[in-house]
Amino acid sequence: MASPRETSRETVSLAIGGQAHTDWESYDIDSDLMTPADAWNVTLGESTQRLPAEVIPGARTTIRVGDDVVMEGRIDEITHRVDRRNHTLTISGRDGAAALLDCAAPILTVRRVDLPEIVAKIVRPLGVTRIRIDAASTAIREKITIEPGDTAWQVLANACEANGLWPWFAPDGTLIVGGPDTSGAFPVATLAMHRDGTGNNLLDLTERRSMHRRYSNVTVLGQAHGTESEAAKPALSGSATDTGVPYFRPRIVIDHDADTAALCTARARKLIADARLQSYDLTARVRGHRIYAPGTAADGALWTPGQRVHVVSTPHGVDGMYFLMRRRFAGGRDQGAVTTLELKEDGLWQIDAHPHSRRYRRGRNAIAGNVESPS
Repeated sequence: MASPRETSRETVSLAIGGQAHTDWESYDIDSDLMTPADAWNVTLGESTQRLPAEVIPGARTTIRVGDDVVMEGRIDEITHRVDRRNHTLTISGRDGAAALLDCAAPILTVRRVDLPEIVAKIVRPLGVTRIRIDAASTAIREKITIEPGDTAWQVLANACEANGLWPWFAPDGTLIVGGPDTSGAFPVATLAMHRDGTGNNLLDLTERRSMHRRYSNVTVLGQAHGTESEAAKPALSGSATDTGVPYFRPRIVIDHDADTAALCTARARKLIADARLQSYDLTARVRGHRIYAPGTAADGALWTPGQRVHVVSTPHGVDGMYFLMRRRFAGGRDQGAVTTLELKEDGLWQIDAHPHSRRYRRGRNAIAGNVESPS
């Protein structure tokens, strides 16, 4: 049984209007590096009191586990249900990415801007003021044009992707633009499952392998329009091979933004890496929401996407380093605190620098919020 100190460190609180609320019937807090808006929900059972006036859709919230901030955002929805046996209240919301995902980007056309300027122009009108760019350098864009119907997240994601970066929100509400952190050479913890039970610290471990969307060879076809000084190049191509696919499964992709043979090859490699990333994962469940690794810097820290984890499982034949892509906290009044970890093969998540052209904006392959390539 957990000690009172350990219990308090695992307590989930929701702060609204300066008041902290705890003692949930159940709670669920989800964070995924590839999902634009992290989400949460809490349920109160047998609620007989009126909601405080500040608990309304749109109210700012801060979620903590113990004293550590997990997520800042706003309430999306409140559901109040009463029947003959039950009286429940469910509150749900998302982090700061919700406004970017739901709302239109400001309509504008600007020239000669770098990534920090683009990001600020997109997100600050929607209330995102804390921004961190984790990149040694970013490209100067000749021009960006945002049209009606483009959402802020679409424009932001494309602008970041053009620099080989990706946006996500830190627990304190800071928008981070960066990439996978490969500086951490050591895992934050070792998760173990052995048949004899010695050293086990996993509740369960599920391994999933799939051939769906994996291909033995991917060929990307592109083209370059003619200019005053150069002729058009209508038949550019590049390819990559997945040696892990044991039989012939080819795929051909048309990418209007791939205007050099090198870019076609880079896109093909990226598609192979993405397919491998999606085809394999380990789903681990552990007790509590914190890392228990005595003698390490990570001991007592919360599980957070982006961490590296060493997994050893003799039943699965697994022994290696994995990348934590998604983390879910769950628990409640009559259930212990449990964390679900979605782990991917280490080193596969990558973002290629891929500028988006607007030449095909209106066709069936249109991508909203594109950022023009340098001229």
